[in-house]
Parts: sequence; C-alpha cells; structure tokens
Amino acid sequence: DRSQLLNFVQKFLGTVKFRNDHVAKIMGYGDYKIGNVTILRVYFVKGLGHNLFSVGQFCDSDLEVAFRQHTCFIHNLDGVDLLTGSRGKNLYTLSLQDMIESSPICLLSKASKTKS
Repeated sequence: DRSQLLNFVQKFLGTVKFRNDHVAKIMGYGDYKIGNVTILRVYFVKGLGHNLFSVGQFCDSDLEVAFRQHTCFIHNLDGVDLLTGSRGKNLYTLSLQDMIESSPICLLSKASKTKS
C-alpha cells in the first residue's frame, strides 16, 4: 500500500516474482513507520497488494529472522520474539495489526535447500 510509505521516491527498480511466477514491477520505495520504529527503503510493488522489504533490513537493525515451514519469527539478539509471520504460497507475511492498523508487510527471501 503506497499510502503507508513516507518520503516516497517513485523510481522503477526492477521486478519481483511471486505466485506461480507472476512478475510485478518495483515502482519505488519509501519509509514505513511502525509506532516509534521506522523501516527504511520499503519497496512498493505494483500488483502485490503488500509493501515489501528484505530480511537484510531486519538484520541491519540487529534483529534475527528465523524461517520454519509455515512460520517466520523476528526476534532481538536476546531471543525475544517481536513479530511472527505466516507462510502462504511461498510468501511470508507479517500482519502488524496488533501494533498499529496497517496493511500487511511481506518478507521476501530466497534460500536453497542447503542454506537458511
């Protein structure tokens, strides 16, 4: 949802693939504010229906991300779970409705069978 992004920069940045090889354009980025936390460079993907950011953005903020078959967890370095997401059709989503009313945000991660 582009309306959730602050300081939006409209710029074509490439494409992402999701849902049975559907390709969508990354049409820009902005900052996503959740309470007193701001996540920088959250991507707006036309047609996805969610705002997109990478696992690296959590890691850059000293958070850890763990993926399981149907769930993902974001926790701090002390192991305290901060957010929990669910997987549907190879896309992990986080609903931040418990923290603030907003549209869901998606995590995009690509891992091989030998790497996590």
